[in-house]
Parts: sequence; structure tokens; C-alpha cells
Amino acid sequence: MSLFEPSPILLAFFFVQRFVFFEVLGVLALLRLIVGRGLARLPALIVLLICAAAIFATFAPALNLQNLSLYADIARLQAAGGGVILPMVASTIFAVGLVLPRRRWRWIDVAHIVGVLAFIGLWVATRF
Repeated sequence: MSLFEPSPILLAFFFVQRFVFFEVLGVLALLRLIVGRGLARLPALIVLLICAAAIFATFAPALNLQNLSLYADIARLQAAGGGVILPMVASTIFAVGLVLPRRRWRWIDVAHIVGVLAFIGLWVATRF
């Protein structure tokens, strides 16, 4: 690796941040929205909307939709804090479902926690 080549860990973090995290969290939120009951569905709906907005902002330039006013705001949110703020906000909202009653399919929470820990691990690894 030369001086100007990025670290493979940094490249993996960028890939997960842009093309994996919101997609997987969106699927988990959709599942929770479908099978959840009562108040447990509300955080899932909010997270699903956040994930849809983040996925839109990721693919908007490829679809030539970057001229929409909504794109610039979402792109700024995605870039905030080195790209960690929006995923952590969405994850925190989804984690509220851990304490709400009447949630079903607890494996969704386990998958969420594993995914968040992997994301944070990659982020921490990019700092060293």
C-alpha cells in the first residue's frame, strides 16, 4: 500500500455506510412494521422513512435526481459527523422498539444490534 492508497478498512466502511446499512435497517424496519403490534410499529415506520430518504440520496445522482431540493438536505445529513450521525439516529430510533411492549420476532432486534456493532466497529477501526 502506497501513501495515497486508502485503507481497505476505510473502503469497507464507506461501502457499508452507503450501500448496506440503510438497506438492511430498512428491511428490518419493514419487517417490524408488518409483524409488530401497537406502538412497536411507530419507531419502525419512522426508521423506514429515514432509510428510504437515505437510499434515495445515495442513488439520486445515478438517476439524475440530484436537482431536487430534498436531495441536498438529505445529502448534508448523510455527510454530517463523517457519515455516522444519520445511521446512529436511525438506529437509536429503531432501538426504542426494544423497550416497547407487543413487539414480535425478537430476532429482528438481535440482527439490528449485531449490525450496529459491526458498523461502529468499522467506524472505530477507521479512526486508527
